[in-house]
Amino acid sequence: MEPIRRSALVEATIHEIGAQGTLDVTVSQIAKRAGMSSALAHHYFGSKEQIFAAAMRHILTLFGAEVRGALLMAKTPRDRIEAIIRASFAPAQFRPEFVSAWLNFYVQAQKSDEARRLLHIYQRRLRSNLLHAFRPIAGTDARMLTRGLAAMIDGLYIRQALREDPMSPSAAIDVLLHYLESSLVEGSRE
Repeated sequence: MEPIRRSALVEATIHEIGAQGTLDVTVSQIAKRAGMSSALAHHYFGSKEQIFAAAMRHILTLFGAEVRGALLMAKTPRDRIEAIIRASFAPAQFRPEFVSAWLNFYVQAQKSDEARRLLHIYQRRLRSNLLHAFRPIAGTDARMLTRGLAAMIDGLYIRQALREDPMSPSAAIDVLLHYLESSLVEGSRE
C-alpha cells in the first residue's frame, strides 16, 4: 500500500501546485487531494520539501523516459535534436500542472539543496544530449547552439507558467524547430 499512497501524494502535489500556481501549498492540501490525512503524508515523506523533491523526481523520470524513447527513433544528429525538442513539449510534459511544477521547481532550487541538485542533473543531461547531437552538424558553434536551444526550452516553459502568450505543445515545437533551422542554415553560410 505504501508505494500506491506515495504515488498518490506525488501526483496530488503536482496537481495542487498546478492548481495554485505556487509552492504555497500545504501538506494538508496535498494530502486532501490525495484522499488521505496530512499525518500519513508526513509519515511517508517527512516534510513538504521532501514531497516537492519526490514530485520533481517523478516529473524528471517521466521526462527522461520521453527523451529516451524519442532518441531511440532518431537516425541522424538533426533527428536527435528534433527528438529532444519534441520530447520537451510532448503533451504529457506540457500540461499546465507540469509546467507550473517546473516553474516552481526553479524557485525551489534557489533555497533547497535537493531541488538544486535535481535541477543541475536535468540541465546537464539536456545540454549533454543537445551538444552530442549538435557537434557533428554545427562544429565549433555546437556549444553556442546548445546553450541557445536549452535557454529557449526553459524560456517557453517560463512563459507558459506565467500564462503570458500561452502556446500549444505543437506551437512551442514549431518555434524551436524554426530556431534550429535558422541556426543551422546561418551556421552553414559562414
